[in-house]
Amino acid sequence: MSEKWARTVLQVYKAAGCAAYPLIGPYISYRVSRGKEDRSRRNERYGRTQIARPQGPLIWMHAASVGEFTAILPLVEHFLSHSIRILLTTGTRTSAGLVAERLGDRVIHQYVPLDLLPAVRRFLDHWQPDVAIKCESEIWPMSILELGKRRIPQILINGRMSDRSFAKWKKHSAVAEALFENFAHVVAQSDADGERFRQLGARPVTISGNLKVDTDAPPVNMQELERLQQQIGERKVWAAISTHDGEEEIAANVHTMLGTRHPDLLTVIVPRHPERAAAIRTLIEGKGLVVAQRSRGEDITPQTAVYLGDTIGEMGLYLRLSQIAFVGKSLTGEGGQNPLEPAMLGTAVLSGRNVQNFRESYQRLIKNGGAKLVSDHNMLAGAVNFLFNNPDKLLAMTEAGKSTVGDMRGALNRTLIALEPFIQPLVVKTQLFNAFSDPALPEMK
Repeated sequence: MSEKWARTVLQVYKAAGCAAYPLIGPYISYRVSRGKEDRSRRNERYGRTQIARPQGPLIWMHAASVGEFTAILPLVEHFLSHSIRILLTTGTRTSAGLVAERLGDRVIHQYVPLDLLPAVRRFLDHWQPDVAIKCESEIWPMSILELGKRRIPQILINGRMSDRSFAKWKKHSAVAEALFENFAHVVAQSDADGERFRQLGARPVTISGNLKVDTDAPPVNMQELERLQQQIGERKVWAAISTHDGEEEIAANVHTMLGTRHPDLLTVIVPRHPERAAAIRTLIEGKGLVVAQRSRGEDITPQTAVYLGDTIGEMGLYLRLSQIAFVGKSLTGEGGQNPLEPAMLGTAVLSGRNVQNFRESYQRLIKNGGAKLVSDHNMLAGAVNFLFNNPDKLLAMTEAGKSTVGDMRGALNRTLIALEPFIQPLVVKTQLFNAFSDPALPEMK
């Protein structure tokens, strides 16, 4: 595909977005009805806001959802320590809630505008960021092109490129190059990710490692943890976390299979999408298992077989209750989910084989003995049973996981080094702006 053809394709995409813009209202209304959009803030998706742009330098940081926000949180804190104002966008209600909980009014949070030219232009006209920093795999053509047109530096950090995405972009390499050439810098998670970005036209590309390794362990309310631990007592506990459709049933079947060998077994199920909790509960109870649901405040009793963790921001609680964790989107889903949080908390990691999006993390964990892949529910049940029957093997696996995470750290510092040419001038401008805005200074005559 020629460069001219690639430009034509992007112009068609732009025109189609403009044509669709007046018709997008019903789509947003549908998402509101499904609880996927905040009704009171839906205008933000069109680039509208009632919040004034703060004076002085402004960094726009974007994280799609909870995982990406957690990854960039140390960077946000670093920038805030230099008094730089942050505009932080996310795409989900759950991530918006977490931003409010962790950062409060120290940042300006907005929902990311739809990747339609009128919304993107309105958003950028209002906020006029000095730098745009996006996380992981956020490739939105209109946003990228409009930032490039305005000569606003845009950097992709913790960048990753899945097998499926790379194959799609390779088929349209000229279009990819027309987009990726707009990035001032790509900071990729791994050598493989970096090479893929280079092949698609990004320059320069550096490698940082995974920012999620450098985050703190997920927090926990110690009072609540102790209360639940008292209810659980000496029972064996394993968890199925970040599960997708079909994996909750697998976890329930594993519980039933192990029930005769471990009659005190408690299974914790934490779905990736908590809004599915009612359907999951019905499914599990249909198998004759007693469920206690976290969002309903139900206690764990001796009769409870499954604790349904359908709350946001409490992964630290669920993992600290468990000795073993199956990480979902890996048996019935594609791509896997982040294994680093359970590993850093000393939980043995099990997963299906579909872990393409976290390939390097799993390779390191498996090589060091901190994780094991399973192919189906029978193998999962066998692995859980083996670890419970061999506490020395379980301990060795958890220690290997913690050690591996420790060895993988350093991505934050490497990312800060890559960002320094873009951020340091803003630090200086912020200091000057604050100095000349100080009302205590004498007025110049």
